[in-house]
Amino acid sequence: MKRFEVKLKNGMAEGYEIKLPNTSLVFVLAKQGYVMCGYLNMATADKMGDAAAIVRGVTTVNELLKAKIQEVSVIAKQLGIEIGMSGETALEKML
Repeated sequence: MKRFEVKLKNGMAEGYEIKLPNTSLVFVLAKQGYVMCGYLNMATADKMGDAAAIVRGVTTVNELLKAKIQEVSVIAKQLGIEIGMSGETALEKML
């Protein structure tokens, strides 16, 4: 597992890359929520009341920051996070 400090315009977040046998699990955690790769489950994020957004096709934190959001939890929508924005922009709204 690799941990990264992710510098955003308005603060810091924590990025993680976990190598699995056939892929990588990637996510970045901000103060109010997180952006995750498609390996994780939005239904669970909604059930837990998390502010979460999904990007797909990423294997690194840098790719996650540039990728477009494809799914958004109910709580993330309330923070102004929308499908199509970048992972980095979503994380800024989660600080």
